[in-house]
Amino acid sequence: MSQDVLTTETNRRQLQQIIAGLSDGVILLELDQTILWANDAALAMHGVSRVNQLGANAKEYAKRFNLRYRNNHPVPADSYPINRIAGGEIFSDVLVEVSPSDDEECLWVHSVRSMQLTDSAGQVESLVLIMSDVTEWASAEQRFEKTFNANPAPAVICRLSDLRYIKVNQGFLEMTGYTRDQVIGVSTYELDILDGAEKRDLAIERLRQHTTIPQMQAELKLPERGNKQVIVAGQPLELNEEACMLFSFVDMEPRHKVELALRQSEERFAKAFRLTPMPTLVCGAENELVIDVNDAFLETLGYPSEEVLGKTVEEIDFIDDSGTRTRLFAALEKAGKLDRVDVRIRKKGGELIECNVSADTVNIQDSPCYLLVLMDITERKRTEVELVAAIEEVMKDASWFSRTLIEKLANVKSVNSPKLPSVSFTDLTARERDVLGLICEGLADKEIAARLKLALNTVRNHVSTVYSKLDVHSRSEAIVWARERGLFASEWRPKAQR
Repeated sequence: MSQDVLTTETNRRQLQQIIAGLSDGVILLELDQTILWANDAALAMHGVSRVNQLGANAKEYAKRFNLRYRNNHPVPADSYPINRIAGGEIFSDVLVEVSPSDDEECLWVHSVRSMQLTDSAGQVESLVLIMSDVTEWASAEQRFEKTFNANPAPAVICRLSDLRYIKVNQGFLEMTGYTRDQVIGVSTYELDILDGAEKRDLAIERLRQHTTIPQMQAELKLPERGNKQVIVAGQPLELNEEACMLFSFVDMEPRHKVELALRQSEERFAKAFRLTPMPTLVCGAENELVIDVNDAFLETLGYPSEEVLGKTVEEIDFIDDSGTRTRLFAALEKAGKLDRVDVRIRKKGGELIECNVSADTVNIQDSPCYLLVLMDITERKRTEVELVAAIEEVMKDASWFSRTLIEKLANVKSVNSPKLPSVSFTDLTARERDVLGLICEGLADKEIAARLKLALNTVRNHVSTVYSKLDVHSRSEAIVWARERGLFASEWRPKAQR
């Protein structure tokens, strides 16, 4: 063996000893692409334990390992780093994904560079591949990339060294209509995302200082003319060890449309509120404080606005009966709305009018309120009272009427007059329930007294108590009250059929 060969072998052994303990992987090749040696780090980065498991040469290496670029495109065999260095190419920081051909689930990401070893005469005698395992970094970057792209909030990332955009997500492209090629690699001077910003000078200063840019309104120029109103903010970050700025955006157009629709809706509500001929009032749901009334309310009840606005419904005291007022708002709180409830209303001068009150819950400036609409039914009620009085006179002795006729006559007063929640059947005593049942059979007081073996005055007292508890004023109303609740169903038969 010649001295040169011995010297070369000695140098190689010394080199192997030096690099064996390095954390970077090193693969040593002959000029004919034979894989000569690899350190433990390089073997671990390929999931093997011996050099021959890498393959005898570059060709076998390409068969045993699949390489892909970071964009998931396969690396052609002649572009493998091991083949590129064999062709005399010097390169650095080539990122590739490496996986065994028989197990693609196993994956590493390598950052590879090349080196040529020369002899004393400057002739190349060996080739070296140096690789770093950047799998963890690549995984973190991939997670960031997925998160960035999946984020529905429009965003771009600008590299601060040259103020060029290096990343853009789908949200930004959809919001503006730009293509990815129209953004990536473009400078902030060409696509000025701070154009028209309300605090542009502050934003540019913060950009130069690599510090947070606060939220501010700005105008984005669109690719096909026109501008878009946005809110933009900037957050500094490091990406691939480079200082960058993450710009995020909020599209103001949907908000403007909602605000316009809300404003138009409020205008329509205000017009309808003012122009309706029926007295209408708006009060807070929590405190019953009157927020607004229309002209019809003031004219009908005779109040000046200063005696109504800012006062509570209780303070104004326009609902004649305090118990009715309490039940009305309790029912409104429970159901959220009311439909045509009979309420007696007191005007400022003391005159009483009969009204149907309808109410609903509305939100005004994010606060729940009650909208009350009053319909004056005084004349209708007067007519009904006169009619019912005539009917009552006829029904003083109802024993000869059929149940059907009694019901029809009794319904004359109750039709279209919903009542507030009141007493239930269980609030009556057992004896009062007996009396009500016999009233529903059409029996007169004397007949009830005989049936229950009670004195006539005792029966009359029971009848009076039943009327009071049920808030009715006649036998016909008591019958309708029971009928509406499905009580004494077996009793609904004409007397002649018993």
